[in-house]
Amino acid sequence: MNLSYWEIKAWLSNIDFTIVGSGIVGLNCALQLKHRFPSAKILILEKGMLPQGASTKNAGFACFGSLSELIADLQTHSEDEVYKLVKKRIDGLHLLRKTLGDTNIDYQQHGGYELFTSSELLERCQTKKDSINALLNPLFKENVFSFESNSFGFKNCQSILGFNQYEGQIDTGKMMASLTQLALKTDIKILNNVSVEAFSETTTNVIIKTNHFELKTSKLLIATNGFASKLNIPEVRPGRAQVLITKPIQGLQIKGTFHLDQGYFYFRNIDNRILFGGGRHLDFKVEETTSFGQTKRIQNELERLLRTTILPETYFEIDHRWSGIMGIGKHKKPIIKPLSDNVFCGVRLGGMGVAIGSLVGKELADLL
Repeated sequence: MNLSYWEIKAWLSNIDFTIVGSGIVGLNCALQLKHRFPSAKILILEKGMLPQGASTKNAGFACFGSLSELIADLQTHSEDEVYKLVKKRIDGLHLLRKTLGDTNIDYQQHGGYELFTSSELLERCQTKKDSINALLNPLFKENVFSFESNSFGFKNCQSILGFNQYEGQIDTGKMMASLTQLALKTDIKILNNVSVEAFSETTTNVIIKTNHFELKTSKLLIATNGFASKLNIPEVRPGRAQVLITKPIQGLQIKGTFHLDQGYFYFRNIDNRILFGGGRHLDFKVEETTSFGQTKRIQNELERLLRTTILPETYFEIDHRWSGIMGIGKHKKPIIKPLSDNVFCGVRLGGMGVAIGSLVGKELADLL
């Protein structure tokens, strides 16, 4: 790229902190750094026109785990680890709401529901409900999970739904637009369509090679989540999430956020449309990719569930389809750590970016 003196001087010189990724983590990290170091020059490099991973592509669930998800987590995590995961998600949601305000993210708390296609899974959740509520009681001071009758007209599932009174929802687009505007107001600079290809360190700084130019920075902070493995963070694997949304449906009565198959499927009402995503568990190997797009297998299953379970007696048309890239791994605890004296990372959000992204960004900045 043929850069002018003015461009180099204004954007690429004397940089104190460079952040890779302008999603939830990257922007919150930048805001925290600006709060702590008001005179610092902060630059964010973003590979896409918009945040490229999942920050603008998620379903907008302000959630911390359905009952069946938490039960499944206890098979690979201790009770203390699960408690701390939920606490981090709750603390992250509180920070998000405090930072931007409920109006700017269109936060609504209508509760979250869980559908059960398996009687065995329902019985397991009924058996474990009290112990999970007891585990979370120090956080909420009352029971989180209960059961209700299926009043939404869902078919081909059990007649009882799980219910979480504390689950909410947001408008993802409003959230990211508000975060971006807040960053720009504090003189944080964002360069889009810039991919970081490699970096190296000297004794005093980090040299970053991008697809357009090279620059020097005092500190480098990596917030690329699902793309972290491309910057030599092997503990993070990409996980593609496919999503579709219907055209507006007159008289749509579904209200709240909904989980199915231990959270691998999820749907909600937004603007009188059904937004429906998930299905990664149908083909884990294929969906472990950084490539955007859809597959017939998952899209067909999403449409089948819409027809047979979610909207069994309602005509609908699909309006749009997309996908996002999450950062996942063997453990659900995010990775927030120094990689060297001058390079740091905050990645592996495990599909809970809305909940923990703000807090991960803050904790990443606090490493310095």
